[in-house]
Amino acid sequence: MSRLFLRKSVQDCENDLAERSGLRRSLGKWHLTALGVGATIGAGIFATTGTAIVGDPLRPGAGPAIVISFMLTAITCGFAALCYAEFAAMVPISGSAYTYAYASLGEFVAWIIGWDLIVEYAVGNIGVAIGWSGYFRELLSHFGVSLPAWLATDYRSARLAAEAVAGGAVDPVNQYLASATTTAPQVFGFNFIANLPAFLVVAAITTVLVIGIRESANSNNAMVILKIAVILFFVAVGSTLIRPENWNNPATGGFAPNGFAGISAGAAIIFFSYIGFDATSTAAEEAKDPGRDMPFGIIMSLIVCTVLYIVLSLVMTGIAPWQKLGTPEPMVTALALADGSPRLLSISRFIVSLGAVIAMSSVLLVFQLGQPRIFMSMARDGLLPPFLARVHPRFKTPYVATIITGLFVATFAAFANIAEVVDLTNIGTLFAFVLVSAGVIVLRKLEPDRVRPFRAPWVPLTPILSILSCFYLMLQLPTLTWIRFGVWLAIGVVVYFLYGVRHSRLRRRAEGQG
Repeated sequence: MSRLFLRKSVQDCENDLAERSGLRRSLGKWHLTALGVGATIGAGIFATTGTAIVGDPLRPGAGPAIVISFMLTAITCGFAALCYAEFAAMVPISGSAYTYAYASLGEFVAWIIGWDLIVEYAVGNIGVAIGWSGYFRELLSHFGVSLPAWLATDYRSARLAAEAVAGGAVDPVNQYLASATTTAPQVFGFNFIANLPAFLVVAAITTVLVIGIRESANSNNAMVILKIAVILFFVAVGSTLIRPENWNNPATGGFAPNGFAGISAGAAIIFFSYIGFDATSTAAEEAKDPGRDMPFGIIMSLIVCTVLYIVLSLVMTGIAPWQKLGTPEPMVTALALADGSPRLLSISRFIVSLGAVIAMSSVLLVFQLGQPRIFMSMARDGLLPPFLARVHPRFKTPYVATIITGLFVATFAAFANIAEVVDLTNIGTLFAFVLVSAGVIVLRKLEPDRVRPFRAPWVPLTPILSILSCFYLMLQLPTLTWIRFGVWLAIGVVVYFLYGVRHSRLRRRAEGQG
């Protein structure tokens, strides 16, 4: 049992990096900041904010107090960001939380967190791809183009829409999706319903990532600039449409209609809006000066996103009554309900739809960049098959892991339902934050003299606050999400004992020494 917690020291990590990296160091601090912003601003702010504001059958809504929800989540992420920054500067190796856990908490915990990160990156990206497809479909409609429903959704969504229509729903979205059940071609006696745009966008992003990290980063920089511009455009237009009574209307419950319970539930939901700033750490081996640039990129990306979120949510809830914003496109809905020039509002809705497509494209790029590098680190350590660590001789990217990740995400994005992945992604990411924060405390004890280019302040208070705040948000998630997460981790434990234990390079080294 003691072998399960063998620790890969920071020096071992550095030695392995010197021997086997092969990646090109080409990213500066602003590249890294853009990667963090690119991963963070996406499906969360464009899609899940409406649910957080209005609530759902399982959770109360925050109402206009969603602003406080964003602040609470930002504080939680801020504590975790300081812990990530210390590790990223000290252990500048691809693998993110997996590598940090290996260096502090031991191999078994590292495997658990590596398996858990699949939930954050690959499974999370499935949800982002599905959300991207919905906004892309909306964008095409502005040009009079309509995809057949059976090529633009998944089977479960089509069935749910058909049930809603049968129950009397007359809205165009449900009617469109329900049509897939009657127009889809038959394959082996079953309706063939697949989300083709979601599949194709993941395939395109995967191709870009195989070609090269710098080309990918430059593409991401362009998308980040464009989507920030779109958000600022929404804020500028929306600020002229604000009706202050929407923020504190006694008839609708006031500023915080469901009190702190609604604010807390909202914080747990919009945590999905913050997932991604830690993705910066997966590019540590490609940073020019990781000791200086990694902490800057992680912390600065979180600051930029928090400011944008707070301003955007203030404007959104000021434009329209909060109880009407519970749609998958709350920004577009707010503009549709606004009292202003019809032409201006129509143009604004088009620009916001375009911005959502761009935003989610950059999220797809950064998460598809992160997952293969985690696989690569685990394969180097012998916990996964060695072919996942292969680096392309020309492009200097982990191309095998990138292609496998792309196939996995694209295939499931074509057939999965978005509701099944968002909460699972949230709990998986919060769990990773907990272990990284614990790792900072442990490594300060085990290697107190280790050079730390960046030191998280007030240790152990900062990581303890990170752990407690993350657990608090985890407790706001539904019981079913906890069950699914537990099953996922159980599968990971089985895989570890069937493969990882027998092929671990660290275990073999320890056994060879005695």
